[in-house]
Amino acid sequence: MVSFTIILTSIGMEWLYKALEQYTCITIRSIIFKFIALIAMFALIHEQDDYVIYGGISILASSASNIFNFVNVHKYIDMKPVGNYHPLRHMKAVGVFFAMSCATTIYTHLDTVMLGFMKTDEDVGYYNAAVKIKSILVSVVTSLGTVLLPRSSYYVEHGLMDEFKRITAKALNFVFVLATPLMLYFILYAKQGIYFLSGSAYAGSIVPMQIIMPTLLLIGITNVLGIQILVPLGKEKVVLYSEIAGAVVDLILNAILIPRLASSGAAIGTLAAEFTVLVVQYTALKNDISGAFKGIAYWKIMIGVLLGTVGSYWVVHYGLGNFVTLFITASLFFGIYGLFLLITKEKLTREIINQLVNKILYKIKANGK
Repeated sequence: MVSFTIILTSIGMEWLYKALEQYTCITIRSIIFKFIALIAMFALIHEQDDYVIYGGISILASSASNIFNFVNVHKYIDMKPVGNYHPLRHMKAVGVFFAMSCATTIYTHLDTVMLGFMKTDEDVGYYNAAVKIKSILVSVVTSLGTVLLPRSSYYVEHGLMDEFKRITAKALNFVFVLATPLMLYFILYAKQGIYFLSGSAYAGSIVPMQIIMPTLLLIGITNVLGIQILVPLGKEKVVLYSEIAGAVVDLILNAILIPRLASSGAAIGTLAAEFTVLVVQYTALKNDISGAFKGIAYWKIMIGVLLGTVGSYWVVHYGLGNFVTLFITASLFFGIYGLFLLITKEKLTREIINQLVNKILYKIKANGK
């Protein structure tokens, strides 16, 4: 049943909507179906034998919006055959992107596969619990890169390199401002996060999660360097080479470390693989993007997370329960961090606040009329 998502993903043509920058449409549909799936999960899943229903709900959450994408696509393209197709001229580029996808899939799943072969199902469970939390956070950190890709390609195609460099610097700054506090917070409160989401039986996930959390920053940076810079510049082969290098490093370190450290060894392998990808991509671009990294207010970010840590860590000593501890510490940590960036006039934070204020003032004026 779950394999039906292959068909739904194919007909969804989300790549077209992204290219046309129809992100509002994509987001609204995704949120609606995920919300419906959440309600269905609580209403219909009650025991272990409901796994078939669970599979159907998973399909609904992940792929049902693709049906609407397919139905709605006639607004943008004509579904009638036009003839004179020349598919072979695209095969080289498609082959590179296909290889990129394969390489990414291999090195992101290699650790779990090798862990399953070399250790126990229990170790795989510990590792997957940590990876699931990381994956959710990665999707948040990399969100801006996906949104900016069509715009980056447009700027490169039309020779607007100053604008291209501007949004590149903005995307990198976004990654550092967002990924750094998320990374540190979930290292500090890994125990509470694992216990709340997976239960105390998954105590073995705490150390792997702490080891793997720095990949939030690494993946965020390589997402910008690879997807937003190298691909629009026509250097997708560099992205492929970087992913192959990451897969090789991951394979070697997993083979050495998993027998000794189990899930923690797999986490170290993944961390080293992501760092390798970053090194290869940065080496290829160091003469072009050094200015973008210089524009990031590192000291503001570091002092902000330090203050957030000092202002929140005392909560763990009161034994308030995992959810309450996470709620209070997150409010204090990110509140203090954001306030410090605002006070020190960090440019991205100031820009976001100015936009919010302007929207509020605009609505007030509109309602006043």
